[in-house]
Amino acid sequence: MRINTIRTSNISEGKNKYSILLLTVVISLSFSIAELKSQEKEDCLTCHSDHELTMERKGKQVSIYINDKVLNQSPHAKLRCVSCHTGYDPESIPHKEPAEQVRCVNCHKNAPIKHQFHPQILRADGKNGSPAVSCKSCHGQHDVLPIKSAKSPFNSKNLFQSCGKCHSDVSKNYAHSIHHVSFQNDVKGAPNCLTCHKTQVSTSFVKKDSLHGKIAQEKLCLSCHLDDPDVRKRVAPTESFIRAYENSVHGQALLSGNSKAANCIDCHTSHDIVKGSDEKSSVYKFNVVNTCSKCHLSIAKEYLESSHGKALEKRNLDTPTCTDCHGEHNILHPSDPKAPVSFRNVSTQVCSPCHSSVRLSDKYGLSTKRIATFRDSYHGLAMRGGDTEAANCASCHGIHNIKPSSDSTSMIHKSNIVQTCGKCHPGANELFAIGAVHVTLEREEDPILYWIATIYLFIIFTTIGGMFLHNLIDFFRKAKRKKMIQRGLIKVEHHGRRLYLRMTLNERIQHVCLLVSFFTLVITGFMLQFPDAWWVRHIHDIFPDSFIYRSLLHRTAAVVMVAASVYHIFYLAATERGRQLFKDLLPKFRDVKDAIGVMKYNLGFSQEKPKLDRFSYIEKAEYWALVWGTMVMTITGFIMWFENYFIGIFTKLGWDIARTIHYYEAWLAFLAILVWHIYFVIFNPDMYPMNLAWIKGTLSEEEMADEHPAELERIKQQENESGKSEIEE
Repeated sequence: MRINTIRTSNISEGKNKYSILLLTVVISLSFSIAELKSQEKEDCLTCHSDHELTMERKGKQVSIYINDKVLNQSPHAKLRCVSCHTGYDPESIPHKEPAEQVRCVNCHKNAPIKHQFHPQILRADGKNGSPAVSCKSCHGQHDVLPIKSAKSPFNSKNLFQSCGKCHSDVSKNYAHSIHHVSFQNDVKGAPNCLTCHKTQVSTSFVKKDSLHGKIAQEKLCLSCHLDDPDVRKRVAPTESFIRAYENSVHGQALLSGNSKAANCIDCHTSHDIVKGSDEKSSVYKFNVVNTCSKCHLSIAKEYLESSHGKALEKRNLDTPTCTDCHGEHNILHPSDPKAPVSFRNVSTQVCSPCHSSVRLSDKYGLSTKRIATFRDSYHGLAMRGGDTEAANCASCHGIHNIKPSSDSTSMIHKSNIVQTCGKCHPGANELFAIGAVHVTLEREEDPILYWIATIYLFIIFTTIGGMFLHNLIDFFRKAKRKKMIQRGLIKVEHHGRRLYLRMTLNERIQHVCLLVSFFTLVITGFMLQFPDAWWVRHIHDIFPDSFIYRSLLHRTAAVVMVAASVYHIFYLAATERGRQLFKDLLPKFRDVKDAIGVMKYNLGFSQEKPKLDRFSYIEKAEYWALVWGTMVMTITGFIMWFENYFIGIFTKLGWDIARTIHYYEAWLAFLAILVWHIYFVIFNPDMYPMNLAWIKGTLSEEEMADEHPAELERIKQQENESGKSEIEE
């Protein structure tokens, strides 16, 4: 400091005591004034001058000069040097002890809160932290400028360069990011360094896998991308898309306390964020695997060895990557029924869009039939119906390790197919691999199944078509006759009121068992074959767990039908009425004559209707068709029921033959009952609204005369001979 001294040479030596006293007073006053003035800026600048940095007094303001150029008005203009530089004895001029380091926190007490992004600047005790980073490192020393100043390093326009002086590696990445580009273009809502780093959320200061820090990072991203309307209207993803993260497997895991769960930064990175369509983006199609591999390394390796992964390495945009199958923000756990990769959805929502695409089929030679054949297979039908155990695409082809069948490591390679099938079919042997997996019923690929289906379709169309035509002619003839009777154009023979036994109680019980089991089999069987039909959906709506019990009901009904059939055979063999029943049901040449006669009568070529016996050609055809159908359905159904055992004997092709026969035989039986039996029992004009013999067991004499006149005549003849009647009124 400058010390004001008074030369003593001007004072005459040896003067009187007054002179000495005056000298003493002057010297004392001089030191007092020196002590006061030593704290002024000019005093400090006497020694601490710098041609690169000077301060010029102008009234009450101090302007800062660098190289003789005025920068701005300092916010510290009213402060004296000793306001910041303390820790020495001002009486010691010049001071010998160095001043203490400037402690900005003495005035800026809220600095620790505002500067959490650099916690080492100010320690908890208020002292300066690491010497590498201090207040002056960012704000400068004497040339501190207001933040609003265009020259301030903390002006929003200068932050990138200011921060980049120390964080050069980060600034290089940030310079190309969509955030910085938008900020440079004055896009409203675009962030700068402090927008994100004004709190401790950066990865540099958040401890690895810190739950609190990762949640804070997520909230920081959402504060703009979800909560800021200026940002929301400019970004492409919808609000629901962004918000979906919170309900995803990652978001739920993070919010549930899993600090290793991925947040926004883990996938999108922090500084080098670019659009997903940019090849440099971490979420670009060809970079997604690397991004996901940070957490799912083993799965990523498995995927890259698959057919899809190898195609991706060749930069094939059509091949699926992680997000194509799992989703992006809305990634759900595979056990979640809403997830596209869940057990029930993977085939329809993940595999089907690509493997049923005509465009991809033409481009890469893929077969679009694979999805269709799977949907029509037992596995596909069961899956569509609600089964949670039937195999889906991933069950056989793998999940991430999907490879062509020609690859020896593929799950569907001929050397591995037994092991693959064995996961669901214990005891599977080599015969499981004999036969097509995806059955097409086409002549070139599955000739045996093709001919079985073709023959059955021919039988169904000709048989059911002939039945329908026969009944249609019969209906019009009987309806016409009934109308003529009502008009009195035909005389009606009057009959007695006697009842004739048609079915005993035993026979009616057999019929009911057959009736209930048959239609239960039809309903539960077609529920499997047509899981998307409207009536099946209604059943599911009423009984949500109906498919769980469908298989049980189907097999139970099959057991009941087989048991009733076995008992019927016993009844035919062990009882007198049963043996007579069997004899009466045997086909005879007369049945052919009756069929021709009825057709001639119905067509108007004959005025006389043949007299039909106890069982006409109508009942006999139906009975023996039922016998045949029951045998076929029982054998094929038994093979399908115990598939593990029978595939091991008859091969997969043998099982497919049984399934094909079972399916078409079911249609033949159902349509025959519907068109043939139901017509004669319900819609027959002579019996409408219903023939009640299956309920009460008897027919009236009028009904007997119309339907079984030959039997009625025989009964009456026997009564005349014996003088007895079966049933009297």
